[in-house]
Amino acid sequence: MRIDSFEMQRPVMLAPMEEVSDRSFRKICKRFGADVVYSEFISAEALRRQVDASLRKMVFDDDEAPVVIQIFGNSAEAMAEAAVIAASCNPAWIDINFGCPAKKVAGKGAGAALLREPDKMVSIAAAVVRAVDIPVTVKTRLGWDRESINILDILPRLEDAGVQALAIHGRTRSEMYRGVADWDWIARVCDKASIPVIANGDIWCARDAEAMFRHTGADGIMIGRGSIGNPFIFRQTRELLAGGRIDMLPDYHDRIAVAIEHLQLSVRYKGERKGTLEMRRHYATYLKGLPKVSKVRDKLVREESWQNVIGILQEYEAECERYEKEGRLRDYAEFLNDHSKRLVLK
Repeated sequence: MRIDSFEMQRPVMLAPMEEVSDRSFRKICKRFGADVVYSEFISAEALRRQVDASLRKMVFDDDEAPVVIQIFGNSAEAMAEAAVIAASCNPAWIDINFGCPAKKVAGKGAGAALLREPDKMVSIAAAVVRAVDIPVTVKTRLGWDRESINILDILPRLEDAGVQALAIHGRTRSEMYRGVADWDWIARVCDKASIPVIANGDIWCARDAEAMFRHTGADGIMIGRGSIGNPFIFRQTRELLAGGRIDMLPDYHDRIAVAIEHLQLSVRYKGERKGTLEMRRHYATYLKGLPKVSKVRDKLVREESWQNVIGILQEYEAECERYEKEGRLRDYAEFLNDHSKRLVLK
């Protein structure tokens, strides 16, 4: 797929997620093979007001590139102004959030709420395209609800407005994240589109990623919740797409080491308290499948000192070493073996 000067073969991207796709996690995902990483979604109004927390979300390093900055809002004027501010940070392109279902976004008439106002949606896209000299893309959903799926009607209008690619999540706003993402509908979007389509929704492992490409015919894929605590999914997907099997199945040493690295980066960029607290959502997946993990996880989510968190993780790693020597890591070995079977092309 091609977006302006960026040409990529079946790219695998990190989705924009609030308090997840931050600087620390982008760096780790990039190191593990993500082709493109997105910022957290950023309020256009906050950028207009020069809110420091929002401006900091647009700071990135060369080793993260290409980075995409995503903005949301419900005013064409505000979105155009925010796009200019975002473009000054030299991202690969600007993405417009027309898909977030959260009340704090959609409840303010932004994100997925604009699927109920397609004229306004298109006018915002056109205003952003006119405002900047870099590519503009859109991330959205199928429609507001199952009775009003309108993405196939909106798609050509976005293309005419100058949008250069579309990321589509296979659910409606009313479905939030319930049920199963509708890959058939994503395939219909891919069939109709004249711009690259990036498929998103229910990619939990590399096997899902390969299946998404095969089922939908998408030009690229975007991994969101499936990457939380699991940046390994990007390298595994690249391996599967390239050779038909997975070589990287991280053991407990790998998982704990990356969790510690992630925590250290989070604290470096956000400070001890915020950096430690925002890591809590990642621990369950970093440690998934390991023995006697529930008590450790409970300690981790209560702890506010990053040094103590590292101590807990290191103590648990030592416990896992003892379990391994005693032959008590059988359950984890079975967990890895199960994933190994799932991650090989049939």
